[in-house]
Amino acid sequence: QVQLVESGGGMVQPGGSLRLSCTGSGNDFSIYDMGWYRQPPGKQRELVAVITSGDGTHCADSVKGRFTISRDNAKRTVYLQMNSLKPEDTAVYYCNARYGIRVYWGQGTHVTVSS
Repeated sequence: QVQLVESGGGMVQPGGSLRLSCTGSGNDFSIYDMGWYRQPPGKQRELVAVITSGDGTHCADSVKGRFTISRDNAKRTVYLQMNSLKPEDTAVYYCNARYGIRVYWGQGTHVTVSS
């Protein structure tokens, strides 16, 4: 069982930046592919970015060039650096850990982009 705790959400003006963090429990964090998903108000959850256990990364087209995912296995933490934020980035952001059939989710952190 892996517990994931997100932090770093909040309210920011358009064009601003935030960095989300997700810290996992346990001693095998490095074997997991880690991802960030988001659920905008009234919409379905969608993939934002993933980073594999081998440090390969992928970002959704909607955030490419603005968001960066990274991980620090020693700290059991995955990060999402979000720059040039837009109102349409407003959502609850969820951390995800995946290894084979094992899938875990964090509780989510709110991000609001508004002037």
